[in-house]
Amino acid sequence: MAISEATNQGPVLEPDAPHVGKNLSAPPATLRGMLRMLVVLFKLRIVVLLLMAATGGAFMAAGGWPGLGTLLLVWLTGGMAAAGASSLNQYLERHKDEKMGRTMKKRPLVNGEIPNPRWVPWVGTLLIVLPVTAVFPFNKPLSFFLALGAFIYVFIYTIWLKPRTLLNIVIGGAAGSAAVLSGSAAAGAWNSPGALILALILFLWTPFHFWSLAILYRDDYERADVPMLPVHTTPRQAAWWVMSHTAPTCVFGLALTVFPYLGWAYFVPMLIATADLFARNVKLIVNPSPQNARGLFISSNIYLTVLLLAIIVSSMLPGRL
Repeated sequence: MAISEATNQGPVLEPDAPHVGKNLSAPPATLRGMLRMLVVLFKLRIVVLLLMAATGGAFMAAGGWPGLGTLLLVWLTGGMAAAGASSLNQYLERHKDEKMGRTMKKRPLVNGEIPNPRWVPWVGTLLIVLPVTAVFPFNKPLSFFLALGAFIYVFIYTIWLKPRTLLNIVIGGAAGSAAVLSGSAAAGAWNSPGALILALILFLWTPFHFWSLAILYRDDYERADVPMLPVHTTPRQAAWWVMSHTAPTCVFGLALTVFPYLGWAYFVPMLIATADLFARNVKLIVNPSPQNARGLFISSNIYLTVLLLAIIVSSMLPGRL
């Protein structure tokens, strides 16, 4: 199945085509090429970020080291479910991706590296179903959040919201929150206050991260008829929308310092990352140029990485420095 051209009724399922790209590449002929193709198909770079979020949730729930068994469970089940949902997202959006310069040459379902994509939805679905069903008998909250994250990303965001509303990524950000809560569920306390705040941070972070990218690739999204918010506002208005999520993200990120298992080793790097993120958003408002949008997008990645690493490192330090 695939997403057809947008209609008034939203996405329509249509039969598979052998390929949809115009500038076709050959299927990878080497192991390195195959691995690179799989990294893109399953969005493994994003999966790594989601696994870091889930790891942060596990540390927040445990108030420190959650145990190697817990982390292995998080990484295996979360990695499989996130990779499966990512491949389904690419499969469903491949007809949109062929219209966007950012994705047309890189994604294997568009550029011809996978000439017959019929196996992709089966593999993607299996990668989600296996971990969800495997952990259900002994950890129902973990099973629930694994399924919820995949459901939000594939059905709520990709199929329902993205073709229809400017605020698609606002709700779609809940998939990242589900990743955090899958980590805290694996640690045995999915509803711990620290994990819930971290889940809220991921929910707030996702829109301004993607909106800054959409400002940069505004023409691509317009060509593909994807109603991302920056396509239908001026760049400066979009920059203010970004700030509406950047500011509370910064506040809640610094607020995590109140938890006793986080200390100065968390607060100091977070203060630096927060100041940089906020300053770049102000710079984008003053001058909403593609260069400043790119700077904010990169800064948002750095911010989240610093946040999650600071949680992990600080919560394990003796004396909670």
